[in-house]
Amino acid sequence: MSSALKRRGNNFHKKPPSNPSVVKDNTPPKKKKTKHFHSDLWFILTLENWILDFARPIVVIIVPLEWFPLNNLSVGDYFHMAYNVITPFLLLKLIERGPRALPRSVVYLCIITFVMGASIHLVGDSISHRLILSGYQLHLSVRENPIIKDLQPASLIDSFELLYFFDEKLGHFMWYVPFFIILFIYFTGCFTATEEKKKVPVSGWLLLGPSALYYWYLVTEGQIAEVFLLTFLAMVTVVIHQWRKGLSPDSNGQFLLCSFTVALILVGLWVFYLWSDPVLRKKYPGLLYVPEPWSYYTLHIKNNQ
Repeated sequence: MSSALKRRGNNFHKKPPSNPSVVKDNTPPKKKKTKHFHSDLWFILTLENWILDFARPIVVIIVPLEWFPLNNLSVGDYFHMAYNVITPFLLLKLIERGPRALPRSVVYLCIITFVMGASIHLVGDSISHRLILSGYQLHLSVRENPIIKDLQPASLIDSFELLYFFDEKLGHFMWYVPFFIILFIYFTGCFTATEEKKKVPVSGWLLLGPSALYYWYLVTEGQIAEVFLLTFLAMVTVVIHQWRKGLSPDSNGQFLLCSFTVALILVGLWVFYLWSDPVLRKKYPGLLYVPEPWSYYTLHIKNNQ
């Protein structure tokens, strides 16, 4: 009897066996500090825009013609093909990192149209650069160009006008409209009430100048001033609407809005500088006068060399 009581007492004082799989840790998990500003994406997007788009025609002029004969693909064509693959990929990554989910159907349609328009422009732009090397002058219309107006039969001129339409009109429209739609719908989700998320890092301010300058080139050379202005006004409208709710753009939204604002100022200065140019006025008639930089090049730089 006494031994049974001893065993019972020993069992009473023993601690229950610890099972690590059963014991729960009530300490909250540490949140990983993530950078809200997409420095990597904005940097890569700005860099490849400058190299593969802005620098493309410059490289075509600089590289010796013997390296890339006119009947073969030029270095600019390879740049353009790389742009047509990398840019849609970066835009999709930008949408993925957006603070809120966006309608997939709209995003997919924009990307598909973007790739199709950029591909149309690839072919037209490739032939246009070959024409420039042969003496084509961008500040003149197709029928006024010396190397075009004497073609025989005359119906060939209609073919070149069709090429110009695919390159400068349809290609640009299908390329840039989806591009700005994607940037806009991404911007609509870039609003917050948290002060920490509104801070633009130093990397963002350093990228602001190159980004804005590229958008200036896009508006002037792409002849999409109307699309750019509508996008900018829509962004400002969204800012006012969200501000009434107590929200304002986060760091990514501020970067995009500031880039567009500086680009708009640069476009205004460009138009003011060439406001009284009679040749460019004739080439770009209408109320919204925004001459192309490459037309300025063939008129005032190449002809004076």
